[in-house]
Amino acid sequence: MTQSHTPGSYTLDALRDDVAAGRIDTVLACLTDMQGRLMGKRFHAAFFLESGHAETHACNYLLATDIEMETVAGYAATSWAAGYGDYTMRPDLSTLCRVPWLEGTALVLCDVLDHHGHEVAHSPRAVLKRQVKRLEAMGLKACMATELEFFLFDQSYADASACGYRDLKTASSYNEDYHIFQTTKEEAVMRAIRNGLQGAGIPVENSKGEASAGQEEINVRYAEALTMADRHAIIKNACKEIAWAQGKSITFLAKWSNGHAGSSSHIHQSLWSADGRQPRFFDPQAEHGMSPLMRSYVAGLLAHASEITLFLAPYINSYKRFVAGTFAPTKAVWSADNRTAGYRLCGAGSKAIRIECRVGGSDLNPYLAMAALIAAGLDGIEKKMALEEAFVGDAYGGRDVREIPKTLRDATAALDGSAMLRAAFGDAVIDHYVRTAAWEQEEYDRRITDWEVRRGFERA
Repeated sequence: MTQSHTPGSYTLDALRDDVAAGRIDTVLACLTDMQGRLMGKRFHAAFFLESGHAETHACNYLLATDIEMETVAGYAATSWAAGYGDYTMRPDLSTLCRVPWLEGTALVLCDVLDHHGHEVAHSPRAVLKRQVKRLEAMGLKACMATELEFFLFDQSYADASACGYRDLKTASSYNEDYHIFQTTKEEAVMRAIRNGLQGAGIPVENSKGEASAGQEEINVRYAEALTMADRHAIIKNACKEIAWAQGKSITFLAKWSNGHAGSSSHIHQSLWSADGRQPRFFDPQAEHGMSPLMRSYVAGLLAHASEITLFLAPYINSYKRFVAGTFAPTKAVWSADNRTAGYRLCGAGSKAIRIECRVGGSDLNPYLAMAALIAAGLDGIEKKMALEEAFVGDAYGGRDVREIPKTLRDATAALDGSAMLRAAFGDAVIDHYVRTAAWEQEEYDRRITDWEVRRGFERA
């Protein structure tokens, strides 16, 4: 295993030293696709240093396929008629890192450019970068953190597939939320994940058992929005690779089983001055310590809660997670330190106060989710929206309050009709992701499920 490094400290010169010493021989050049997965090429390190660090190319269908890599009709950006040409992948060398869990390997994330050298507007990284620039123009920057949950299974990915993903054995047999003894049994995988991420320059805070058998959570230090999204994408890939290497498997499905809790990716958000020194969400004289800027930002999140849901819950399965009494929210309200609400006020004092969006599942694309949240919050700031009173009590039982869309179909319609997101992202970008969601719905609608066959085979 190569030595650890701090975030942003692994430079091209450091890579050259590692390659010359024989410590690194492979460089992964990756873009993040619409599903938030790493896609790209494995370079021989010598060639990467020679020219690959400047650019490489990839088929543009990588930003126009579904989760199964099917070419989907109906996209304006690319198609069979257009010939499925190339995009340019330009490595962002600030993301260069060693990959301790893969022998002799480094990784870099890439921006995606068209033939004219412009960033492809619907590429997830570009979507987020555009919102970050809007913040910069206002003298602000967003800091975010994602709490990422998943399930760990004793079967390998190959064995899970061979049994049709039925009768899977979770790494524990009982609720292990904060449970030290049970998580000790899972340390072979979880310790490797913590140390692997730390070695890749991703500062790990902790891991813990979550609220179901075999459910885990990994937490890393907050960062500026783009950095956090980059970390999130690498974390998911790392967790899968490390589990695979130990003959285990992990799922980030939002709801893999009726009998188990869903898996979330809560997103903590705060705004700061451009130099990162002044917390702009904090006012010691205000109720709950919330500055007027924070109140307007949260008001924007709530005003556009339905419109942004698709970017927090992108699949059919995502909506199976929203079940009352499971710590997954059903109401888009805000509340002070209340885990039944979709938006929870957390922390106290200048450095800790933040809003936690609890709507997102572990299946979200971090770039798109963060971009949508920022866009909604900025609309609240720009329009000086007034924040409604905090919800008090059990939000699951709340009446006449804003609800989270119950289906992908509803969330898609809300996105399609969002004037705010069309202004923030551009019509072409919204149309692109509306088509993605529509395809997901179309694919589901034409499939026969085990549930309906079991239910109706004899009795219908």
